[in-house]
Amino acid sequence: MKQVVLVLSIFVLAHLSSAQVNLIAVGSLNSSSAGPWADLSGLTNTIENGAPANLLGGFGSGICWAGGNTFLAVPDRGPNAVAWASSIDDTTSYIERFHTITMQLEPSPGPLPFTLTPTLETTTLFYSSSPLVYGVGGEIDNLGNAIGSGVPLQNGLSRNYFTGRSDNFDANQNSGYSKDARLDSEGVRLSNDGQFVYTSDEYGPYVNVFLRANGQRVRSFHLPEDFFVTNLSPMGAAEIAGNTIGRVANKGMEGLAITPDGKTLVGIVQNSLIQDAAEGGAAANLLRIVTIDINTGKTTHEYGYLLTTGSGVSEITAINNHEFLVDERDGKGRGAGNKAKIKQLFKIDLDGAVDIAGMDGLTAAANAVSKTLFLDIVNVLTANNISASNIPAKIEGLAFGSDVILNGTVIHTLWVANDNDFLAEVDDGTGNMIPNPNQFFVFGFTNADLNGSEFVPQQLH
Repeated sequence: MKQVVLVLSIFVLAHLSSAQVNLIAVGSLNSSSAGPWADLSGLTNTIENGAPANLLGGFGSGICWAGGNTFLAVPDRGPNAVAWASSIDDTTSYIERFHTITMQLEPSPGPLPFTLTPTLETTTLFYSSSPLVYGVGGEIDNLGNAIGSGVPLQNGLSRNYFTGRSDNFDANQNSGYSKDARLDSEGVRLSNDGQFVYTSDEYGPYVNVFLRANGQRVRSFHLPEDFFVTNLSPMGAAEIAGNTIGRVANKGMEGLAITPDGKTLVGIVQNSLIQDAAEGGAAANLLRIVTIDINTGKTTHEYGYLLTTGSGVSEITAINNHEFLVDERDGKGRGAGNKAKIKQLFKIDLDGAVDIAGMDGLTAAANAVSKTLFLDIVNVLTANNISASNIPAKIEGLAFGSDVILNGTVIHTLWVANDNDFLAEVDDGTGNMIPNPNQFFVFGFTNADLNGSEFVPQQLH
């Protein structure tokens, strides 16, 4: 896949060379040809909480480069920020999906060197051609009414859609049962040939493979058994309390990377597994990374990552076949009604790292990968006059894009996106409602900024 080349003036080059990693563009995507806050799924019904089934939002949960100026983006399990049914954690039958987006960068006189215009091109729904397990309903909503079945209205012959409803599971299986219809997509990557979309999920946790052309699931990779919980509940708090082993509810496989050679997927959980957190000490800050051989579908290695000051990790993306950037963050910022503090990207190297599979939490923590700070997002954004209270709380999507060339100097691009929780407006913490867009931040960096690491773009073809 040929890289996009933009030739700009010496002025812009000088503008960029004054700092290490620079903010070069900011853009928002809050509408499509279907209208404001509407995606291109073609869905016309409303879901259980009254939101439109085609609501455009949350798709900064995961983004990936698809070549040129094209990216894919996934929303998470759907709009559940508005209370309507605590018995199912306010989740709905929102159908899981991915969006195809073009990102147009154009030279700008300032204050940033580029303007960014994102455009939604298509929306593709995730489905299984074989039957899935849905909740039968019967839970009670906040008004005392019985909730109906979790089967989407759009289901048909050989079209069984994945949704965000938390009761769409088989209680006789553990959370890794691949026929459960509940899905909470958080990471997305594309195969090198462009045919398959890989997603990571928090419910299982799962790593699934879908056809890019139509959204049909064709494969699911089975993760280590100690990542799954055995006592399932549609309420996350109850599920956490009912298990001693497995991922924490709503904090499963949050991040997903693919190595540039297209052979390996690398997933990371958002928080410590239940059994690791129970050990306390450093184990409570231990996050487990798994590597999956795409050809065989087998988990090949497991590594440890220790949190520094963030409360969790939202994404991982590949610098080359063995080095990665990890997005560590807190929950503060726009959407939380306070000021963002921790949104940091750390560089890690899995080459020579200790495989921690089978280790207890404390032993694994003592053998965690080393890490170095690559980018403090809050520092760079505030230096560009974006207030800490207007930096999104949920900085979650992370991907490298096409290079730009500035007067003969190659500048690599790093794209960062937020999950806006499907909320067009949020309280700023003082009772005032402020806009809460689906937002993209583009950073520029050079090879020198990687401090000896070699940047290898994904080999898309």
